Amino acid sequence: MNDSSTNQTDTERLHALKRLATIVYLCQVLTFVFAGLPLLIGVAINFIKQTDVQGTWLESHFDWQIRTAWIALAGFSLAGLTFGWGLGIFILIATVLLMIYRIVVGWIALNSERAVKE
Repeated sequence: MNDSSTNQTDTERLHALKRLATIVYLCQVLTFVFAGLPLLIGVAINFIKQTDVQGTWLESHFDWQIRTAWIALAGFSLAGLTFGWGLGIFILIATVLLMIYRIVVGWIALNSERAVKE
């Protein structure tokens, strides 16, 4: 195999992985409409394909998306547990705002084809 076909294969592989990262961001957005199931599907994609992105700029996106899912799950759980005390609504709002922030920051970086910076 020559260098140009190897480069093309790497480019195609990165493009396919970028498409997966896009799907995961979409799953995170859909969490606001369909509750937690899309979030779980997205994070499952991240865990299944995590080794494929190692060493690429997309690795930071998968890490970012996994962290976003854990933050969301923890925030939603804590909000649910404290809703009866009146504190849950504030935790829920903070969790939703943080999720929106992380999705937007990740999406912008992904479309610029650069790593997400913590």
